[in-house]
Amino acid sequence: MELYRNWAKIDPSQLPGWLITVVKNRAIDHWRRASREEFLAYPPADAHTDFDLQVETFLEENKALKSMHRACLILRYVHGMSREEIAQKLSLTGNQVKGYLQYGLQLLREELSGNPRKAGL
Repeated sequence: MELYRNWAKIDPSQLPGWLITVVKNRAIDHWRRASREEFLAYPPADAHTDFDLQVETFLEENKALKSMHRACLILRYVHGMSREEIAQKLSLTGNQVKGYLQYGLQLLREELSGNPRKAGL
C-alpha cells in the first residue's frame, strides 16, 4: 500500500532501497506494538499493598486513559519504576514516557475535577 500511495514520488532507480527501508520500519513498528500489547495483556503481578491494588484497579478501569497512559501510570505509581525502566520495558524513549505520564495525569485531574469534556468523555 505504501508503494501504491507514493508511486509518483519514488525515483525508480531508488525503488529497492526505498522498499527495504519501508519493510524494515514496518517490522520495527510491528515488534514494538507486539511487545507493548503483550505487556498490557500480562501486566506484572507484584503489587504489594491493598492501596496499590486499589490504585491499579482505578487506573485499569478509568475510561479517560488510553492504554499507553494507563501502562505508564501503573508502572510508575503502583510498581515504582523509574522513567528509564518504563521506557525499556515498553520500548519507548524517556521523553515518550514523560509525555505519557504527564498527559495521563492531566486526564485524571480533569476527570476527577468533574470536567469530563476535557477528559475525552
